[in-house]
Amino acid sequence: MPVSSVLKRRQFIRQASATVTASAVFANLFAAGGRAPRIVLRSSWQTVNIGDIGHTPGVLALIEKHIPEAEVTLWPMDVRNGVEEMLRKRFPKLRIVTEKAEAFECDFLVHGSGPYLTAHRDVAAWKKETGKPYGVYGITMAAAGDPGLKIMRNNGLDEYCRELLDGASFVFLRDGKSLEVVKNAGVKAPVIEFGPDGAFAADVRDDEKALAFLKEHSLEEGKFMCFLPNLRNAPYWKVKPNYEFNEAKHLRNEEMKEHDHAPLRDAMIAIVRETGMKILVCPEDSTQMETGKELLVDPLPEDVKAKVVWRENFWLTNEAISTYVRSAGLVSNEMHSPIMAIGNGIPAIVCRFVEQTTKGFMWEDIGLGEWLFDLDKPEELARVAPTALAIAKDPAAARKKAAKAREFVQQRQHDTMAILKKAASGAA
Repeated sequence: MPVSSVLKRRQFIRQASATVTASAVFANLFAAGGRAPRIVLRSSWQTVNIGDIGHTPGVLALIEKHIPEAEVTLWPMDVRNGVEEMLRKRFPKLRIVTEKAEAFECDFLVHGSGPYLTAHRDVAAWKKETGKPYGVYGITMAAAGDPGLKIMRNNGLDEYCRELLDGASFVFLRDGKSLEVVKNAGVKAPVIEFGPDGAFAADVRDDEKALAFLKEHSLEEGKFMCFLPNLRNAPYWKVKPNYEFNEAKHLRNEEMKEHDHAPLRDAMIAIVRETGMKILVCPEDSTQMETGKELLVDPLPEDVKAKVVWRENFWLTNEAISTYVRSAGLVSNEMHSPIMAIGNGIPAIVCRFVEQTTKGFMWEDIGLGEWLFDLDKPEELARVAPTALAIAKDPAAARKKAAKAREFVQQRQHDTMAILKKAASGAA
């Protein structure tokens, strides 16, 4: 049963209880002359992917909204290439540190969203060296040895990882399958629940750049759809100097690239020919401009290609969101652009495959199972185009569906932040 169905039956009571409890804790804290909690967010994994960038402003925005008293520090892995400037513009009071000692001055550590316990070494160091509490916010987790995580060079839920999750104040999993794995493993954290990926709350914007791009390419608001490509394995050896070429991953990409992108081209053709809408082919990571041109644009019939805009340059999360919110919807072989679209009420179809881990199944958890397609299941490929066309033909109905999913996500954000607020206030 989808997570949304299970939670809806009990979330009202949980919400009221958690909110009252957290508020009471803070009232008592300040009445006693205490101080606001100091929260450090370990996040910002890389800057070559707008999803990895988007986790951070999403969680920061949630803390800002739900725990405005908190003093927040970001402990990033990477905020180069304009990301730090983007974050400081949106969060002018944000403290950013690069040294572990500075991060360890805080009261509570939050491990941000990611494909697994990405900063496990830092969580282990925090636990050992400070003895202070910590929590895990919106990750995917798989059993030890799972092939999806092995592809990412991670062991999954082995004994080492389990010990770290056991010691957490809370563990929020961003998809129901991960939640099942963690619960079935007997992890002992006091709170183990579904918690949406932090990027759902990302609200950074660069309207100036987005509007200029749309004007340059004659893309009218509500009259175009975005399509995003994705290879089975991101060829980061093309953009990261120290990332070695992996022949096995490259061969897998070559084997599956036509299989994985033909359904998207079929959708593009149907939308252009039956609605007259234009298409924007755009990237989620900095390797995908080339992929989009090769697999989504170049093979198209000439009449369709004339209505397709190819974005040839990478962008940051703020410009991407400012573009997505002006579209009629997204069709994506990537995950986080759809996440940020739904977070802003924009319809989004997700196409997944095993190399992406189980994160795509969150679409079922938030009530969007009809917009999720598993490209590893041949019977699902032919349904991508008609589903995308339905969004283009009836954008009002599609937005209503997206809004319902967004409402569920926002309720879970409210509940999870109440739990963080209680945990962090107790640590101050």
